[in-house]
Amino acid sequence: MLDLGRLRALHAVAQHGSVGAAATALGYTPSAVSQQIAKLERETRTRLLERRGRGVVLTDAAHLLSATAKQVLALVEHAEVALEEQRGAAVGQLRVGAFATAARGLLPATVVRLAERHPQLDVRLVELDPPDCLEAVARGELDLAVTHDWVNAPLAVPEPVSRARLGEDVADVLLPVSHPLADRDHVVPEDLAGERWICQPEGTICHDWLVNTFRGAGMEPDLAYRIAEYETQLALLGKGIGVALLPRLGRGALPDSVRAVPFRPTPTRRVFAVWRTQAGRRPAVTATLAALRDCWEQRETA
Repeated sequence: MLDLGRLRALHAVAQHGSVGAAATALGYTPSAVSQQIAKLERETRTRLLERRGRGVVLTDAAHLLSATAKQVLALVEHAEVALEEQRGAAVGQLRVGAFATAARGLLPATVVRLAERHPQLDVRLVELDPPDCLEAVARGELDLAVTHDWVNAPLAVPEPVSRARLGEDVADVLLPVSHPLADRDHVVPEDLAGERWICQPEGTICHDWLVNTFRGAGMEPDLAYRIAEYETQLALLGKGIGVALLPRLGRGALPDSVRAVPFRPTPTRRVFAVWRTQAGRRPAVTATLAALRDCWEQRETA
């Protein structure tokens, strides 16, 4: 009888391309994943990994076994969903992912609400960028995730994943208090021509949105400071450096040295919850969706 945990480890290596990446995805150490693969090799009397340079590659037999493991893991998940649905209670472990500002501005209240309503549900939270959240949900490494996109930078949702819209998050232009535009009631792209922008690193949705917005207005933004952490962006703004566009979700109170000015047309990002379609009947998933919706509406009211 093949061990399920060892099959999961092999499948993760096949999905992620290395033992280290598989370990990160599974929440194990690389040594633990290597040990699982070694035991599976002894169990099957088959060579599954081969050394190549400084890494490893899967053998043909490993690829065959990994494909079977994918089917087995899907059947196991189906059985788990059916059992939990029969019990009718949100129980067990639920792995949730969220992008940074949702992890800060939405998930704390959601986790507390779930703990109050469903004390037998063990919520585990990891912070990931939206594309990584989607991939982790599609691969079965997360049960549910909160993602976002912009109208002019849409995020493709893979076929085995369903999504529900939570709402829209408005973004404002943030300026140092000494900036000539800081007291305006709103600004438009033309007002910000020639500004030195603080933005997310290249390849992120927020970066792509900013570039697409200004190119649509016939301008190329000067991306002088590429900073992932919003607190660092605020620190630069507080010293009179650059301008930025930050969403309101998870932003918190601004320092006195920084002003938020509405942007026209109003930039909004769409916030979604996503989950694997076949797990949609799981009480833990439906309970978490309900808690996310409630906390989102309370956040907007507040």
